[in-house]
Amino acid sequence: MKWTDSLEIALALIDRYPEVDPQLIRFTDLKAWVEALPEFDDQPERCGERILEAIQMTWIDEMD
Repeated sequence: MKWTDSLEIALALIDRYPEVDPQLIRFTDLKAWVEALPEFDDQPERCGERILEAIQMTWIDEMD
């Protein structure tokens, strides 16, 4: 899984953190949680605010 796989990442985060409201998460926490996913395999420096926003928005959409 790479940074650009926002749907796969969001689904994995939903499974791992079902009690979390994705609207309230800080980007620093989100980045750390994505990097900690067992399926994740990408370089930390390839991530930026735009990518984290996309992951967060996908997570919100999938929660609805």
